[in-house]
Amino acid sequence: MAATPPGKPNRPSPNTVMRALRGDRSPGEFATAVRRAAREIGEHVSCDARYVGRVESGEIRCPNYAYERVFRHMWPDRSLTDLGFAPRTAVRRRPAGSGSSGTGGGDGACPPPALHPPFPPVPAPRTPLSIRLPYAASPYAEPPPPVGVPVPGFAAAPGRPDEPHHSDEENDDVRRRTFLAGGPAALATAAGIDRPGTPLAAVAFVPGRPGTVPPPRKVGAAEALGVEQAVREIRLADDAHGADALFELAGRSLRTAYLLLDACEYSTETERRLQTGAGELAVSVGWLAHDSNRLGDARSFYAEALATARMAGDAALEAHVFCNSAFLARDAGRPREALRAAQAGQAAARRLDSDRLRALLAMREAGGWALLQDRAACERAVTRACLLFDRGPSEADPEWMSFFGEAEIAGLRAQCWSALGDWDRASEQAGLAITLQRPHFVRNRVLYTAELAHDRLGRGDLAGAAEHGSAAVALFDEVGSARIRSMLADTAQRLRRHGTVPEVGRFLAEYDVATAA
Repeated sequence: MAATPPGKPNRPSPNTVMRALRGDRSPGEFATAVRRAAREIGEHVSCDARYVGRVESGEIRCPNYAYERVFRHMWPDRSLTDLGFAPRTAVRRRPAGSGSSGTGGGDGACPPPALHPPFPPVPAPRTPLSIRLPYAASPYAEPPPPVGVPVPGFAAAPGRPDEPHHSDEENDDVRRRTFLAGGPAALATAAGIDRPGTPLAAVAFVPGRPGTVPPPRKVGAAEALGVEQAVREIRLADDAHGADALFELAGRSLRTAYLLLDACEYSTETERRLQTGAGELAVSVGWLAHDSNRLGDARSFYAEALATARMAGDAALEAHVFCNSAFLARDAGRPREALRAAQAGQAAARRLDSDRLRALLAMREAGGWALLQDRAACERAVTRACLLFDRGPSEADPEWMSFFGEAEIAGLRAQCWSALGDWDRASEQAGLAITLQRPHFVRNRVLYTAELAHDRLGRGDLAGAAEHGSAAVALFDEVGSARIRSMLADTAQRLRRHGTVPEVGRFLAEYDVATAA
């Protein structure tokens, strides 16, 4: 076959199968059917007529994992190739010669290697994004298999729309470890260690491959800095966008970090930094799973992070894991576990000199007491948290706690009073959180607004609930968070019986348009 002339890329081949499946429906009607099928299995896809046109023209050679699950739901007897798409492995394959050409990274002189594709840019305050963020695709789903070692697909089956993603803990653990192992070739590329002169076998041993294993590659300060920078970028992007668009990208960074730990050679100081960085990445991916309503995945990532913290003897990382685990248990309806995790985090934090960290952990404990309807214990924990918070920040405060300011502690108090059915205090604190929140924490502004809509409804203020619900809907295009969307979905469902109230009618119309898009 003749080579394609320079400047004239191959034209995509039309997907005649998908065009035939559309039949006599218009692209817009077909997009509506796709969105309806997505809701049936608890997915959220932004399918419109333009997307249908891109599929049929062949511009989209292989859909992302969310669309794949929807299409397989619509046509369960067909694979992606049966639907006219290219195999995912073919689409993901890097062109020859595309590897990094940098020098070795063990001396700290070169810039940190990129552990992931670029995250969505953080928008300026109050500036909506021009595109809707896609729903998260689990990083557990179909990682590239190691050479010679077939790994079957293990994407989790989605649940009903009104239930968080959940699977049994044994399978969660299997998926997590397979995910962390990943594929040597793909991970070497992501880590920037597929450079000329560095054979792949030097960084990853594949069982069953004949021959000896060459010495592992030396890594150092540059790679450790790359892991640390990935953690910062994930947190900044989450503050602006929410979890849904970041889950899979962050998962790639996590696989790379564990590859550096398991398959490379380093000094004691680099090992310490890599362990802490990998643990913090695992916490970040766990939080993204939590915010995407994938609670089983989140639990598994936190377990991995806790194991890393214990092996490294890192009290700060251990306290972070327990803090997030307590929040996850509360959202999962396990208040006793939330209490135990929060109290274990406080024990780990005693070795640190951070009053703000202890304050946050005390608020996590308060959330557990609130779910147990123990008002006295909840108020004691809230009082302790406020006293610790008022001592102010210190240099020992962990970097990840940048979100924990006046707005966040007000938002957490609102959650406690809401769980106790004290709607006046809950509404007051949620409104205070919105007022105090700094502009660049876009995701939390939406969260507090959705919380206030819920609390206003609890106190019987239908118009106020609808007003704040509309404010949250207006920010849907800026933030992708399945957890926040589910909160607002509950409020909308409870308001439907009051559709004759003008404010409620307007909110429901706006909500239905936003969720159908």
